[in-house]
Amino acid sequence: MARRRRAEMLEETRAKLIDAARAAFAEKGYAGASMDELTARAGLTRGALYHHFGDKRGLLAAVVDRLDSEMAARAHEIGQRHANAWEGLLAEGGAYIELARDPEIQRIVLLDGPAVLGDPSQWPSQNRCLLATMTTLEALSREGVVKPVDVEAAARLINGAALNAALWVAASDDADVLDRATDAFRQLASGLLALAPSTSPS
Repeated sequence: MARRRRAEMLEETRAKLIDAARAAFAEKGYAGASMDELTARAGLTRGALYHHFGDKRGLLAAVVDRLDSEMAARAHEIGQRHANAWEGLLAEGGAYIELARDPEIQRIVLLDGPAVLGDPSQWPSQNRCLLATMTTLEALSREGVVKPVDVEAAARLINGAALNAALWVAASDDADVLDRATDAFRQLASGLLALAPSTSPS
């Protein structure tokens, strides 16, 4: 019981630090949030931060992982509303791109994240998204919805397109960039279709 309680306390401490850092990074950005402020918000010491995350960069990585996972989950939920798996995949990608307009996501995941942590395609959260996209494409391939293609390569290109579109939207002040990005994403992804969608005669 003591070991279990200790594990629960460690997890609570970790969650407090992530929550505090998430609020501070959203408000002030990574560079503007000090270590002392992060720990004070959580009601903890620097020692707790070092123990769980190593340093401020490690804490940012944990916050980005949580936020990016939330983005993927929200996008997936939107995709699941479509009975058609292909349309669901496109809707999921479009929703991920649209979430780049969320101020918290924009600042932490799409601006500070790449600047501090490096290539987003190497993040654990992006690798989880890749596996999910591969699973979807494998099913669509078996059903003959998409052309015969290397599933991993196609999944990497689809996810990369959505990620880079989101990065573009986050960094741009153009009012129409979201519409342009989502339209181009759909056009690019649709090149995988085995047959172009047919149009019923009017």
